[in-house]
Amino acid sequence: MAVRGNISGVIAAPPKRAARPNWMRIFHSRTAVVGLCLVLFWVLAALLAPVLPLPSPTDSDVMAMSNPYPSAAHWLGTDILGRDMLSRLIFGARTVLSVAPLSVAVAMIVGVTMGMIAGYYGGWVDVVISRFSDIILAFPVLVIYVILIANIGPSVLNIVIATMIASAPGIGRITRGLVLGLKQQEYVAAAKLRAESTLYIMIVELLPNCRSLLIVDACLRIGYTIITIGILGFLGLGLPPPNPDWGGMVKESVTVLNVWPHMSLIPSAALVSLVLGFNLLADGMREAWKP
Repeated sequence: MAVRGNISGVIAAPPKRAARPNWMRIFHSRTAVVGLCLVLFWVLAALLAPVLPLPSPTDSDVMAMSNPYPSAAHWLGTDILGRDMLSRLIFGARTVLSVAPLSVAVAMIVGVTMGMIAGYYGGWVDVVISRFSDIILAFPVLVIYVILIANIGPSVLNIVIATMIASAPGIGRITRGLVLGLKQQEYVAAAKLRAESTLYIMIVELLPNCRSLLIVDACLRIGYTIITIGILGFLGLGLPPPNPDWGGMVKESVTVLNVWPHMSLIPSAALVSLVLGFNLLADGMREAWKP
């Protein structure tokens, strides 16, 4: 929007804004394409799980318990209780790909709000929010998760709450740093001259110009959250049964690792591939959107 100057009635040129992310440029990055393919593989598998010809992830095949290796009936074998590994992997992906993005989305909303307020207003508001963030960030993330989940119990809601508490301060710090630089730009000054509200400036002028780095950060945090969910499952603090849990699958097979290693290696490989996919996608987006 052009801004009418107050000298000689001259109309100034629209102020230059920060570059917006071009989604098509992602496909020019091999790193991003590989990461996107890995993520889409698990997303499609999770979406198609109800219609795929798979046995129930909670049903046991007693006959397969004596020989749980891959076979025609069980392509990836079974676990120690005779449950189909492929079915548990795919249904476990549904759990991971619903809980992790939801947790990060809630953390992003809270963290971005904190960072916007701290960066835009500054002063004592910035000091209070920043010191609160410093206190949370002083604790190791995994310790925060374990303390919270161990006390409030494992569930989807509690994992979302734990992720929000552990991740929002870091997101807020990133957002604050971006806003401190962007609020000095000409288009923000132009919005103030138009007497736009503070909420309008934050949502319309500042937030769109922060989104490139925030999207990249969100992808990385989804990967970190997936790892954390796996660790919580391994520690027995993951989602309660009968939910298929990749970390729980590894934990259940630790005692037979030397005899039937596929029971641990398969869910571990699934966890690695999904986290790698999100990390590669984030790196590729960073390369593609580099100014």
